[in-house]
Amino acid sequence: MKKFICLLMIMSLAGFVMAHWDEADGHKMHWPQLPDPNGWDVNATFPKVLADDWRCSLTGWIWDIHFWGSWKNDYEGTITSFYLSIHKDIPAGTGGIDYSRPGDLVWEHEFFPAEFEVIWYGEGTQGWYDPNTQEYIYPDHFNYYQYNIFLPIELRIPQEFDNIYWLDVSASVAETDRYWGWKTSMSQHFMDNAVWGDFPDPFWEPLYDPLQPTESLDLAFVINGDETLPVELSAFTGEYLYNVPTLYWVTQSETDNLGWYVYRSTENSFATAD
Repeated sequence: MKKFICLLMIMSLAGFVMAHWDEADGHKMHWPQLPDPNGWDVNATFPKVLADDWRCSLTGWIWDIHFWGSWKNDYEGTITSFYLSIHKDIPAGTGGIDYSRPGDLVWEHEFFPAEFEVIWYGEGTQGWYDPNTQEYIYPDHFNYYQYNIFLPIELRIPQEFDNIYWLDVSASVAETDRYWGWKTSMSQHFMDNAVWGDFPDPFWEPLYDPLQPTESLDLAFVINGDETLPVELSAFTGEYLYNVPTLYWVTQSETDNLGWYVYRSTENSFATAD
């Protein structure tokens, strides 16, 4: 049992309002990988997981993640959650494998329906592709959607300029006969192919166009954020006064700060607490 309580101090009631992304909103990746209205949707229905890489264009924090997808046969199902994770890059040639792939885990979170927004985005003649079974259908469906996730402050992710990262996406669907796919991109190809695998321990395989087996596939998504920290501290001190732990701090700036989580040590000794 913890010997000290955790304190939460609310400093601001400012929050985030979900909204769709468009090209005027900026981005934190090398460039947005925009959806191909006549491309493929690759099966990313759990336990299948897809991943694609990007280069960070600005040191700072990821605030929001946006991606595009569709439903096989245009038969819409119910997404019960999206599992997203971000990984470091394993470069091509590592371990004798000639393509890059996701490496060490940086961040992961499961998002439920109240935590993401879905909007109808457009239509086009699109194909369906399942790399596991090698099933492909063209044409298959017409509608596609944008999925928008805005991260609360405690889930924001620091990124470093010029580093390469991977975004993994998998959708859990309530109906057993409905399948969701991550849409391919029409933007300029970046580095190696997107990859696919299966939970719980994916062995990553590169994605190619099933009708043009030498043509690489990239997936449609954009990472956005800001170079500033949500809070800049200029002073932080603590005292133990009359058996009460007392903290003092000064901030130089705050951006959309909802509050503070203050955690105390489980050690019942002020000298060893950290």
